Amino acid sequence: MPPRRAVTGRSQEPRLRFAEELRALRTGRGESLRRLGEVLGWDPSLFGKMEKGETLGGPEVAEALDQHYGTAGFLLTLWELALGDPTQFKERYRRYMALEAEAVSLWHYAVSVLPGLLQTEAYARTLLAAGGLKGHELTKQVAARLGRSELLAGDDPPSFRSILSEAVLRTPLGDRTEWRQQLEHLLAVSERQNIKIHVVEHSVGLHALTNTHTMFLRTLDARTVAWVETGYSGDLVEETASVERLQLSYDSVRDLALPPAASREFIAEMLEEAPCVPST
Repeated sequence: MPPRRAVTGRSQEPRLRFAEELRALRTGRGESLRRLGEVLGWDPSLFGKMEKGETLGGPEVAEALDQHYGTAGFLLTLWELALGDPTQFKERYRRYMALEAEAVSLWHYAVSVLPGLLQTEAYARTLLAAGGLKGHELTKQVAARLGRSELLAGDDPPSFRSILSEAVLRTPLGDRTEWRQQLEHLLAVSERQNIKIHVVEHSVGLHALTNTHTMFLRTLDARTVAWVETGYSGDLVEETASVERLQLSYDSVRDLALPPAASREFIAEMLEEAPCVPST
């Protein structure tokens, strides 16, 4: 079905309307993409992609454009509508991945499964297969997930802090050898200087993030964004007040968690309790 059109001739689809308004405002002023980039301090290609509907950019870009064109929040409103469109989930995740790749620090809370950055190949394969992937697509997604973990290695890796609900460690893989390897991997990476792992024990009870899987990213421009996820969808949170509320919740959970040294001991105890494959 083609995009709906109003009497103005402009699209009523949020993403397309945002792109159309951007293009109309710039061409109405007779500005080139290069000139717009020079004035606002962003790469001109960003504005080109926004005008083609290939990306939405961030709220800070929409605000800068509002100020540049004197549109008093109109473009930011369109940006918010486009971001809230259900068809934007894939776009949001692509934007999140781009931000993750450039983040200077990351901090995370896991409700029930390990974050992708800490998963072994066997864990990633089992989890993705449980979500319905199979064959070539499963192999491709496992490789992509393992490739992401390289973010935490290298000469100058970002700092990463992960708070794991005890439920994460009480939900083993079906293969006992693979589960032991996953626990051993957690212990190994927790020794890296840039990685801190905490465990929140069941005994602390309900808390602010009991059902909220969350990743925070600190970007190169000192801005913090969050990715909030369920087993079936995710949402990129960039609005400052919303991110700050999530951060306060995260800080309260961190106060309840075991410190890194005690968390390593907890994981080591889980490894000792994990059954070994009987020798033959």
